[in-house]
Amino acid sequence: MNIIHHLRAILALTLIAVNTLILAIPLYLLTLIKLAIRREGAQILLSRWLVHIAELWMSVNNTVIALISRPRFHVEGTESLRYDDWYLATSNHQSWADILIMQKVFNRRVPILKFFLKQELMKVPVLGHAWWALDFPFMKRHTREEIEKNPELKGKDLETTRKACEKFAYFPTSVMNFFEGTRYTPAKHDQQQSPYKYLLKPKAGGTAFTLGAMGGKLKTLLDVTIIYPKDAPRSLNAFLGGAIGDIQVVVQVRDIPAWTAEGDYENDPAFRARFQQWITELWAEKDALLQARLDS
Repeated sequence: MNIIHHLRAILALTLIAVNTLILAIPLYLLTLIKLAIRREGAQILLSRWLVHIAELWMSVNNTVIALISRPRFHVEGTESLRYDDWYLATSNHQSWADILIMQKVFNRRVPILKFFLKQELMKVPVLGHAWWALDFPFMKRHTREEIEKNPELKGKDLETTRKACEKFAYFPTSVMNFFEGTRYTPAKHDQQQSPYKYLLKPKAGGTAFTLGAMGGKLKTLLDVTIIYPKDAPRSLNAFLGGAIGDIQVVVQVRDIPAWTAEGDYENDPAFRARFQQWITELWAEKDALLQARLDS
């Protein structure tokens, strides 16, 4: 990155921060009203208004990025997307820029993408409470060691998450889950001894947890493949600074098999093996797509 890229990144980040602080004001005010008025109809209406504020926030961010960062997007597969449907979305994960890219591609085309967040992220300034106001599900996963010490914790994390997801039944929602669980780096790839050329191993358990928590509500998968130029930097600053250039985004809309929400991933070996096979096949196809685009 040269000095111009660094300056663009600083300007874009500054404007995004200003946008966040400005729109946090009406978002917080509506949240206070939502806390005060507990009637179900008012809760649903206020939740919709809060989503509109979030969509406006993303639209302004997209404009900032288009004017300052100037990435060149080549998007495929969004023709059949619906704003009034429920989706599970996933993508290969290489950079924090992936989230901004997905917000660019999906904003107002599908319901707002909502992430399962760790409880600790509630403490993030401004954004933590904004995520809470927007009904992002905060969860606490108990480790195997914690459950062994206190067996009463078994199943509590799934129960807590299911309760958090109850609000998703009121109107269409998109749930985002990076199957790899972390950003790709060559070091992580080598450490895992990943069988894929451009991907880390997917974590099927998290996906099974999500589908189980949603109780079969999610029937469509948005399988996203983000393809940066092969030798381009992957950092957020590089994206915002305009140092990446062309970015391909391939969206494959897939049906989610009904059986994926009906089994017990942790305690049923047959279901676990079947679920892992399903995810493995998706990931093998994604890696083949990346190889076709990057190695040709």
